[in-house]
Amino acid sequence: MSSTTLQALTPQRMLLVSVAVAVLTIALKTTAWYITGSVGLLSDAMESFVNLASALFGLAMVTIAQRPADDDHPYGHHKAEYFSSGFEGALIIGAAVAIIWAAAHRILNPQPLEKMGWGLVLAVGSSALNGLLAWVMFRVARTHRSIALEADARHLVTDVWTSTGVVVGIGAVIATGWLWLDAVVAIGVAINILWEGCQLVWRSSQGLMDEAVEPEVMAEIQKVLQEFGHPTIRFDHLSTRRAGQRRFVDLHMHMPANWSLGRAAAVRASVEQALMSAVPGLRATIQLLPSDVEAHFDDKADLI
Repeated sequence: MSSTTLQALTPQRMLLVSVAVAVLTIALKTTAWYITGSVGLLSDAMESFVNLASALFGLAMVTIAQRPADDDHPYGHHKAEYFSSGFEGALIIGAAVAIIWAAAHRILNPQPLEKMGWGLVLAVGSSALNGLLAWVMFRVARTHRSIALEADARHLVTDVWTSTGVVVGIGAVIATGWLWLDAVVAIGVAINILWEGCQLVWRSSQGLMDEAVEPEVMAEIQKVLQEFGHPTIRFDHLSTRRAGQRRFVDLHMHMPANWSLGRAAAVRASVEQALMSAVPGLRATIQLLPSDVEAHFDDKADLI
């Protein structure tokens, strides 16, 4: 898939596709559950309803995140994507609990499965569809640095594993005749998606708490600053944070006090431009200071 195609496939467009695919897989999996009576397929269908809700909420949050900065949000609305990731994680956790509840009752009261061949065909078909969509979404998410799209892709991968587990469980029931295996597999699948949901909620919380940029981005920032290294220039008090698709870096640049303001500002502009060119989506803010002046942010007096 070319870079031009990936750029054209925006997060909004991919989430619209995700909504359509979720509706289709709900129909396939619900039909599979209806004709077989498998609680495993029921758990698979329930997760597809979560996929639909997540895609709709993610679409809303990505749309908000694309809004330009305004007086009330001078740094933009990019953090809206973290709400999408957290909401999706919470829905996954809720679906996992519901699956475990339904499967526990089925263990105590096993029921025979019917027309399992058709159920397996429908489950495998919907799983293949979700797997293909997840593969495309991961690539688009990396291109656009969209955590909301990445969260939806991870959820779809979880859905694929869910379907795989269900198919294995039904196959085991067919091979052994042990009806309780269907419910046991459903519980195992639920535990797996519960873990995925907790990870999504954790990642969302870290983003809302102004987590530092990724190690590879920090390495790129340090590389650019080293290129401007000079005996008369030094950088310190570097801090970073990320908000959705955007990255922010703040630092001090010390230079000789006898330089003219125009010369100092020109050097600063060069450094800021180099940083923002090296890291897409980065906003660099540099404060100029004379070489013999230090800022002490850790002093208690600075908190007054």
